[in-house]
Amino acid sequence: MLSMTEAKPSLLKISDKLSVRFQKTGSGPPLLLIHTIRTQLEYFRSLAPLLARAYTVYAIDLPGHGHSPIDPDASFDEPYFRRAVISFIEELDLSNLTLVGESIGGALALTAAASLPQRVKQVYAINPYDYEIRYGDGIRRGNWFANFIIGSLQIPVLGAINAALENKIVLGRIMGGGYHDPRKLPADLLAEFDAVARRPGYKRMARKVLAGWQSWSKARDYYEQISAPVTLVYGDSDWSQPNERERTRSLIPAAQMLTLKSTGHFSAVENPSELARVILATG
Repeated sequence: MLSMTEAKPSLLKISDKLSVRFQKTGSGPPLLLIHTIRTQLEYFRSLAPLLARAYTVYAIDLPGHGHSPIDPDASFDEPYFRRAVISFIEELDLSNLTLVGESIGGALALTAAASLPQRVKQVYAINPYDYEIRYGDGIRRGNWFANFIIGSLQIPVLGAINAALENKIVLGRIMGGGYHDPRKLPADLLAEFDAVARRPGYKRMARKVLAGWQSWSKARDYYEQISAPVTLVYGDSDWSQPNERERTRSLIPAAQMLTLKSTGHFSAVENPSELARVILATG
């Protein structure tokens, strides 16, 4: 069995304007990994090999993220990403599928499951990003630095300037606000995120994702349509508040909710072994 680092990523062309980079590892029933805001399939480099012991694991770069092509005309809001995830699943004709997503990936796992009841067997929504009440709300909860920088990105002209000035140190401080222990953000993974952010059009795309903040709260409108079993997994130091977590649980028929100790918003990096244990034990 190939490890994630050994398996070569592929590019799936879905339409003239949409292609998705993905990596396939393991064997068994299919499982799709959907990453967080502003990351890519390498985000799952520690989790995917653990799950590949029992599943055929597909990890994707959401459109515009990682090394997936950037369509400059795309909206990059929740409906756009949801359509891309659905198209990926349908193009590969995946069924009996387990969806595992974190952050915006968690919200997309839920909305995609609502749209594809005949294909989705089970959902694990990890720290789902579905509680925005302002621009960049979740990320801004991480620390004062993230609040200042992310908040500034919505300001005309200044936002574009600040986005262009972002470097690895700035990105590390912002992402560190999503960890229970910021020291668990690997330096080489941060370097990869920083390198990808230098792609032409990437930072404009990232600002578009933030500009679509209202769409992530609206994702909750679809939750009552989910028929597959759902497990909500939250880090005890996630950005979401207890009442927001309970609201999400209450909207999903028969959803279960678990909490990982000493874990923040980026649990697949900070606590992959415990996250894998939960999925493998209940899947």
